[in-house]
Amino acid sequence: MEPLTVGIIGVIVLIILLFSGMPLAVVMTFVGFGGMVIIAGWDAAFALLKTVPFTMATNYELSTIPLFVLMGTLCFYSGLSEQLYRTAYTWLGSMRGGLSMATIGACAAFASVSGSSLATAATMGTVSLPEMKKYRYDSALATGTIAAGGTLGILIPPSVIMIIYGMITETSVGKLFLAGFIPGIIEALFYMIAIYILCGNKPLLGPPGPRTTFRDKMASLNDAWGVAILFIIVLGGIYFGVFSPTEAAGIGAFGAFVFAIIKRKLTWKNFFHSIVETSTTVGMLMVIAIGAIILGYFLAVTRLPFELASSILALSVNRYIVLCIILIFYIFLGTVMDSLAMVLITVPIFFPVITKLGFDPIWFGIIMVIMVEIGMITPPVGVNVFVIKGVAKDVPMYTIFRGIVPFFVCDLILVALLVIMPRLATFLPGIMK
Repeated sequence: MEPLTVGIIGVIVLIILLFSGMPLAVVMTFVGFGGMVIIAGWDAAFALLKTVPFTMATNYELSTIPLFVLMGTLCFYSGLSEQLYRTAYTWLGSMRGGLSMATIGACAAFASVSGSSLATAATMGTVSLPEMKKYRYDSALATGTIAAGGTLGILIPPSVIMIIYGMITETSVGKLFLAGFIPGIIEALFYMIAIYILCGNKPLLGPPGPRTTFRDKMASLNDAWGVAILFIIVLGGIYFGVFSPTEAAGIGAFGAFVFAIIKRKLTWKNFFHSIVETSTTVGMLMVIAIGAIILGYFLAVTRLPFELASSILALSVNRYIVLCIILIFYIFLGTVMDSLAMVLITVPIFFPVITKLGFDPIWFGIIMVIMVEIGMITPPVGVNVFVIKGVAKDVPMYTIFRGIVPFFVCDLILVALLVIMPRLATFLPGIMK
């Protein structure tokens, strides 16, 4: 059987097994290993199974993931999320829809030390939802705000998804982090503008909270200094070439540890929970990444991604038409597939197409992250919506999905803006020291 045929069959089997509910890591490993047996024989397949886990476990650059995850968990257990929300609440809460805007602002700030969409959504859900209920915010707006705001966790650096994309495509993680900064801020502003427009037309959706004085606003900034320092050190150090992303992750984790001690929030119990949560998350990600690399080797041997790229180029159509087809495919995929699965399965296939069409790999990485964000809030598999449902047990799922519609539109506008003005993503990486 021709390798290309085996590759096509492998992708079909992969999709069928994913829909059957099998774990992602098991499916990718099974398809990759089985495909290698058919193409290259048992010895080559077992050699792959033997070397890939060891290579992944000893990869220096991958130590970035546990360190950034640890930074986020330490910040969470040090009570940082409540402090960030309190600061944003003080500045924006007195406006119509102000509590929703404050939630977006706090999500953006927490994203700068978290790297995880689910962690950002779950954390801010427990903090902000009771306040919005207290002031009788519309349930759809309140829950939709938190679900959408949580997605900022993977766009504003650091981002676990960006690290994985960089690993698969051999793209600079530091440049990806810098590329996500401006689009992340724009996305947060778009979300706030959407809330302002909605509550301006229908004031009852988001009644204003209590007014605060200018002195209160300035005093609230004392709660945010820790995040600001961590973010400046981590991203600034990468930008000016002081240290690598891996070193930045270590410094960030240590800084979060020191911050928690200064705030006197880091009990032995909280420290233990931080280590356990980090280990659990990283263990899951590493097993999935090992499966993805095995699958990637199999696809490379079949030459399926390269043949796909050649076939598309042979069509002689405008490259933006091809890009639109890929983006529409991502929207569809996001309705039925987990975000990590989307990245690990599609990037090895689409990346050769994108590079041959002449698109910037850094720019496409940011576009892909936004498409993953869209998938995290679209039915029926929008994982952020399920996280919020766990916090807001009295709110029906359809209400939460209804609440994310304005933010879904904002994401599409941001993608269009990045296509028209790619420099929004490539400017900072282009002047990186």
